[in-house]
Amino acid sequence: MSLASVLDPMRAANRICGRDVFRWRLLSADGKAVTLTCGVPIVVDGTFAQPLAGDALLVIGGFNLDGHVGKKFIGILQESSRHFDIVAGIESGCWLLGRTGLLNGRRATAHWEELEDFSQAFPALTVLGDRFVADGKFWTSGGASPTFDMMLHWITQRLGSALALDVASIFVYDQTHNATDVQPFVSLGRIETRDPELAEAIRLMERTLERPLTIAALTKRLSISQRKLELLFARGLSTSPGAYYLRLRLQVAHRLVRDSGSPIREIALRCGFDSLSAFSRAYSREYGMSPLKMRLARRAAAA
Repeated sequence: MSLASVLDPMRAANRICGRDVFRWRLLSADGKAVTLTCGVPIVVDGTFAQPLAGDALLVIGGFNLDGHVGKKFIGILQESSRHFDIVAGIESGCWLLGRTGLLNGRRATAHWEELEDFSQAFPALTVLGDRFVADGKFWTSGGASPTFDMMLHWITQRLGSALALDVASIFVYDQTHNATDVQPFVSLGRIETRDPELAEAIRLMERTLERPLTIAALTKRLSISQRKLELLFARGLSTSPGAYYLRLRLQVAHRLVRDSGSPIREIALRCGFDSLSAFSRAYSREYGMSPLKMRLARRAAAA
């Protein structure tokens, strides 16, 4: 989706204008087709190698970066960045830009799942939870939908707001966002307008995953009764507040178990579990095996 969010807005702009206002090339680290996580191969036009120049260099990355790029790639990225007006890191592409040192002293973002790890990995950056960040020529985007917003922003700069609106309309994209809009953990969609009290409760849960509140404390912060909170979740999500809150915490933990090297005990604490055994039991009920077994199974599958 991140790749499509880069390419399709440019394609649509060309269609609306009746001419090629955008042209692009797809390059990979080794010049070979790239197989996406979903198994679809993407044929590329060549190898990411010198010399390179143009208006924009858009670096899109997914899982297992270290398995695809090394110091040579980072060196080429550092040098190539000098020859582009815009250099953007998209999804895990933000990490690649971070490794070049080119973002040091600048503002940047990453996908909400990785914001804390991204901040710890690159302390010289000011890491924001925004949908996308444009700091001078260096742009970073936190995911597929924010990347679509970022491309609309670029189209607005180059071709004007009216054409950007036409592009959004082609995709029936009826809620464009500003760069500084915060990335939500949960995409609430129509819940925001249909049931604002439920949306407010979910947002409060998101903000307190590391130190979860009791249901009584939640209701106090929300200025509603416990009975009303239970009715909101039952009617809107067919679950209880406590069960939903726990599920949010376990989802974050699941991502950290699978995709990070953080110790299991540290993950437990980050997701609001004071006891490692309590975390392991809750995780096992949700995912069918302990966090340690899940991590070992994940590593075995990737080997």
